[in-house]
Amino acid sequence: MKNPREILVRGPNWTGDVVMATPGFRALRAGFPEARIALLLRASQLPLLAGAPWFDERLPLAEGGGALAPLREGLALRGRRFDLGVCLPDSFSSALLMRAAGVRHVVGYARGGRRFLLHQPVPLPSAARAGRGGPLVPRELHVLGLVEAVGGPARGTHLELFVTDEEEAEAAAACAGAGLDAGAPLALLAPGASFGPSKQWPPGHFARAADLLAEAGAQVALVGAPGERALAARIAAAMRSRPADLTGNVGLGALKALVRRARVVLCNDAGLRHVAAAFGVPCVVLMGPTSLEKTALNLERVQILTEDVPCRPCYLRECPIDHRCLARIAPERAVAAALPALRPEGASPVRGAA
Repeated sequence: MKNPREILVRGPNWTGDVVMATPGFRALRAGFPEARIALLLRASQLPLLAGAPWFDERLPLAEGGGALAPLREGLALRGRRFDLGVCLPDSFSSALLMRAAGVRHVVGYARGGRRFLLHQPVPLPSAARAGRGGPLVPRELHVLGLVEAVGGPARGTHLELFVTDEEEAEAAAACAGAGLDAGAPLALLAPGASFGPSKQWPPGHFARAADLLAEAGAQVALVGAPGERALAARIAAAMRSRPADLTGNVGLGALKALVRRARVVLCNDAGLRHVAAAFGVPCVVLMGPTSLEKTALNLERVQILTEDVPCRPCYLRECPIDHRCLARIAPERAVAAALPALRPEGASPVRGAA
């Protein structure tokens, strides 16, 4: 579509997917510098893109609401008269929302039985191949394929996030309240994963790794969502040393700032690994039931630890056997991968100032 004046982007649903969409957001703005671009994103994810220069408006998408929610959300936007709609999720509901909003030209991948809802169905990127967890193609290329289909020129595949002054101040206050020394190397441990327990490295392994990092001179902080407080408390209780437990105590925006402050991040294959990559912070990722093929870009400062077992990748949310893909990754192995980042020469350049 040529020269759209009003563009609506339905953003991804999950933290990691939002971060991996940033090359596409950048390309869309480059392709349509004069257009007014509105981003429709889950309200819980909006702080992730605070300070980003690609959008004129950020609209909160209600979470939940049942089967009729896409129709309600779309009808509420109908008066906006959007020229172009870009559906980043492959879901039927995201395309239905666009049509309910009266968007003149809706673009998306023709998946999930929604081809008839799209004015411009886009074939999957040529690099994609079928996999148990869906098309196996890096998410950055998945999003760029849609943006390029409407005329947005790719401006690289590197990830970008920004930290506002307010987010930095919240992070600084959280660190001070937890007794963290700004001059000592910070190791962030994120033991949760919204996907399900199959993605979570055993709590005892996290506890052992945290103690080893503390022995090496790191300040250890546990981070995560409010629903992960019990998990963090279990890990802290199993430790010999005392971590700073910030789980559920900082918002997503301040969590970005904490990641940017960190010398190293140790986490499951979840959203925080992509936040770390966006800021160039070294990250050690424990990967179990999923495949790297969907997240194979932007690994310059990322170490992926896996265990060669025949049942992975299974993409199951709960392991029906003994969780061998993650349980067999020893804490000592993870810490050995993280230790170089704790040395002064391993410090990361600061990125993402707003």
